[in-house]
Amino acid sequence: MSTLSTVLAFILLFGALVFFHELGHFIFAKRSGILCREFAIGFGPKILAFNKNETTYTIRLLPLGGYVRMAGEDPELIELKPGLRVGLILDKNEVVKKIIINRKEKYPDARIIEIEQADIEKDLFITGFEEEEEETIKSYKIDEKAVLVENGIESQIAPIDRQFSSKSLLARTLTIFAGPLFNFILAIVVFILLGFIQGVPSNEPMLGEITKDGAAMKSGLKQGDIVHSIDDAEVSTWLDIVEIIQENPGDPLTFHIERDDKRMDIQVTPQNIEGEGKIGVYQPMNKSFGQAFVYGFTETWFWTKQIFIILGDLVTGGFTIDAFSGPVGIYASTEAVAQSGIFNLFRWGALLSINLGIMNLLPIPALDGGRLLFFGIEALRGKPIDKNKEGFVHFIGFALLMLLMIVVTWNDIRRFFL
Repeated sequence: MSTLSTVLAFILLFGALVFFHELGHFIFAKRSGILCREFAIGFGPKILAFNKNETTYTIRLLPLGGYVRMAGEDPELIELKPGLRVGLILDKNEVVKKIIINRKEKYPDARIIEIEQADIEKDLFITGFEEEEEETIKSYKIDEKAVLVENGIESQIAPIDRQFSSKSLLARTLTIFAGPLFNFILAIVVFILLGFIQGVPSNEPMLGEITKDGAAMKSGLKQGDIVHSIDDAEVSTWLDIVEIIQENPGDPLTFHIERDDKRMDIQVTPQNIEGEGKIGVYQPMNKSFGQAFVYGFTETWFWTKQIFIILGDLVTGGFTIDAFSGPVGIYASTEAVAQSGIFNLFRWGALLSINLGIMNLLPIPALDGGRLLFFGIEALRGKPIDKNKEGFVHFIGFALLMLLMIVVTWNDIRRFFL
């Protein structure tokens, strides 16, 4: 696979995982009435941006993450202090639609006032002395979707009821939890599609696809043959068939099969491959939608358990940090998986999505799980923890995560390129 193809596969794969994760946050934030200022895929400089329904959608240069910037998570915009001269753009009802902070000469229709008092979060009003009538204080109502304009850039105000911090504990918890949840949903959907297209492995005593160069093809066995017994040993599952074949390399075996409602015996001699018998038959696959639907959930649950087992080994010392992979390691693994086919690439993406969901649910500061932990403490205390203290904890957590990322990336570089 070419380097360009690998890069594109990596960007699309990682971008899809981040997109669905942030989409979960975004949908639940919108349903809670939170103003989402930006929905971003990637970090760094903007490559593409457009505005729709109060939100700026951006694709950024570095495809290593993403975010939803919600009102109230960071300090809100510009403080309108007394004495500040601003321009006001009013509608026909004298309601403020735009507040011009600077470069007011570009807005000749703006009404210039010197602020005496302003509130753009709760009561939504602004009062001040007009330029032409300095002795008269006038008060104006501010539209709840009014924008502040600074250096030509418009930023919508966020009344308190549109801010993340003003929402109920349940609404905030669901908004943060939705990101990891959507990663699990994505994995389920991918596994369902794979099950429907490729089929779900079946444990029926039936022969699946026959390889062209195997003993099964040479002896006359066909796909769909139902095996009742092998050398008079009754079989009831696919695993029974595999076990008997593996234990008899080079020994002739008599398969008693059923084909088109007819019974027959066929003799097959398994090839000896590394000490095990092989006849060149794949496991049968079930392509019914019902089986595929169940497969999506069972496969996601299986891999979720496996990842938690690995995390448990990390805690007990059975798994070291050297075995972790960062973006470089994921890139190298993606290249190897992509060479084995599109379906394996989709399966790899589903596993990464589960991993991303689990990692984000861990109670680590700066991750979704860390924020959920603070919400849990808030529920127990009956009041939120001081924002400055929580912010400091998240900052320390973020710094430690960046340090871990550097260590893991260096390990990846040594493992794959040195």
